[in-house]
Amino acid sequence: MRRLAGLLVVPLLLLSTAACGSDDKGSDSASMKNGLPAITAGEKFGEKPTLAKGEGNPPKELKVNVISEGKGAVTKKGDAIQVNYLGQAWDSTTPFDNSFDRGQPFDLTLGAGQVIKGWDQGLVGQKVGSRVEIGIPPELGYGAQGQGDIKPNATLVFVVDILKSVTIPKSATGTPVAQDNKDLPKVGTNTDGKAPSLTVPKVDPPTKLVSNYVLESKGEVVKATDTVVVNYVAALWKDGKVFDSTYTTGKPANFPLPQLTLKGLKDGLVGKKIGSRVLIVAPPALAFGNEEKQGIPKNSTLVFAVDILTKM
Repeated sequence: MRRLAGLLVVPLLLLSTAACGSDDKGSDSASMKNGLPAITAGEKFGEKPTLAKGEGNPPKELKVNVISEGKGAVTKKGDAIQVNYLGQAWDSTTPFDNSFDRGQPFDLTLGAGQVIKGWDQGLVGQKVGSRVEIGIPPELGYGAQGQGDIKPNATLVFVVDILKSVTIPKSATGTPVAQDNKDLPKVGTNTDGKAPSLTVPKVDPPTKLVSNYVLESKGEVVKATDTVVVNYVAALWKDGKVFDSTYTTGKPANFPLPQLTLKGLKDGLVGKKIGSRVLIVAPPALAFGNEEKQGIPKNSTLVFAVDILTKM
């Protein structure tokens, strides 16, 4: 998602960095519990927590405390999960980020490198419905460079509510739909989890948005408020050159549609069925217009083959 990452307005946590954990309980006090800062208010799942300032030396390894255990499925690497969270530096009493105030949970794929490593490691093996507190040393956070309000070499503390976990299919499935318009790109119909072929014809591009099924599933329809998990191949119409693909890393992308600023891609996904493969052709006015973006020439028509794997 090297190029299309810039299309999303995302929370701080998506800025991942540079691999587990200690069972030492540490000493408890009014402001410490099991070696991590105590939650002094809002301790219940779903409530916005207030964290005390850390005392003494912070943990040198990843530390995870289960505040309250849920009864849902156990999360595993590769799952798409949805969480609420609050993050604070060890030596601070002021959060640097939280989703509770935004009223919008945060979606990620575990182990996909979308977040700092302390999250990817600390949230695996937890039950849906749980509240966990995670102490993250610098090498599993933002390291020596820091990030925004986070100082270099900061130990971070997060309280995380795990709201949902979904297993991501390896491919779109469904009924192949005839691709009989010779003036439109052709997309492969393989369902083995490998990248589908994408062949762009040597004709003038369409001037309006194209959003056609390649494989049509029987899943529910995507809404403009959804977050979808997708695999995709993205190419330029001009020469058919692929400029981005999730298949090269083997890690699907999360698209929170309300935050997706490439209008043609968003409009092409809304109204289509979960589990389907879709061809989307976005003319310049619905892509990047007369601006060059990350090596994509201005006035480019963009072509996408998108597997809508699941939604959060």
